[in-house]
Amino acid sequence: MQDSREPGPGSEQPPEETTRSTSRRGGPWLEIPRAQWSQLAGDSPLSLDRATIEYLRELDDPTDESDVEQVYLPLSQLIELHRTNRGRLWGAQNRFLGLSPDTTPRTPLIVGVAGSVAVGKSTTARLLRELLARGENHPHVVLVPTDGFLMPNAELEARGLMQRKGFPESYDLRALLRFVMDVKSGRPDVSTPVYSHTLYDIVPGEREQIHSPDILILEGLNVLQPARAGHGDRTSVAISDFIDFSVYVDADEADIERWYVERQFAYRREAVAEESSFFKAYAHLSDEAFGDLAHQVWAGINRPNLRENIAPTRPRATVILRKGPDHRISTVRIRKI
Repeated sequence: MQDSREPGPGSEQPPEETTRSTSRRGGPWLEIPRAQWSQLAGDSPLSLDRATIEYLRELDDPTDESDVEQVYLPLSQLIELHRTNRGRLWGAQNRFLGLSPDTTPRTPLIVGVAGSVAVGKSTTARLLRELLARGENHPHVVLVPTDGFLMPNAELEARGLMQRKGFPESYDLRALLRFVMDVKSGRPDVSTPVYSHTLYDIVPGEREQIHSPDILILEGLNVLQPARAGHGDRTSVAISDFIDFSVYVDADEADIERWYVERQFAYRREAVAEESSFFKAYAHLSDEAFGDLAHQVWAGINRPNLRENIAPTRPRATVILRKGPDHRISTVRIRKI
């Protein structure tokens, strides 16, 4: 808050605040309108051209150069600020404990990106990866979608979980947790399964190799899930326990449903040229019938998952990106430190 007193002779006027908290006094969040948030990018020369953005964004996602400059660039700078200061803390802790950086190397910063199906979290994760990798220190940034840790469709069918695909129980959580722990332990070479949205399934025998990232972006529906209670005296951990910075992409449920249906139509249009596409089987349906089916899938699977599992994790995020009906980010909420 600015001082209402007039500055005395020789005094300097304090710089004008670019952001203000709109949360209740003592509340845990800062809420920043987009117009104010965009000023935080300053004079950074970093940008992404239209072709790069079109390559990175999801089907039917309207994200453009203005969104990158006004929203994602300041966000990438905030993440880099956290990484820089974690590095200082790592050095200070090593000195305090009398440890050598050679024997206790710095571990990767893990950034979680969460939100509903079709809300735009994949676009957010890809843009952050690109911006962070192009930053001043050019860190090695790797993006891992947690879709790769879904059980294969055959396994889901065998377990009666096909109608629960995307729910926490449809993932190989042990493998996902083991992967995250390996990365956070500083293991230099790890690998992940690969999921294909064209096949709507895990790609058999294919794995992505990951080598010593400086930043790992973990994108998925359930990355902010808390640990579940263990049996008896056993304690349990969750991947969220190893996430250093997290982003939740948020919007009204009705808007997300509309975007989900629109995206299903976009997938079906693409299936015309992809013989192996899962959506090829629906090419014969009329638009009305296909739209009805998409709404049924939303109501039966995605909406319950959003309400029961995904939305309750929103308050656990470091940053919440709030979208309006036009799919554009309107406000940014940041957890206070």
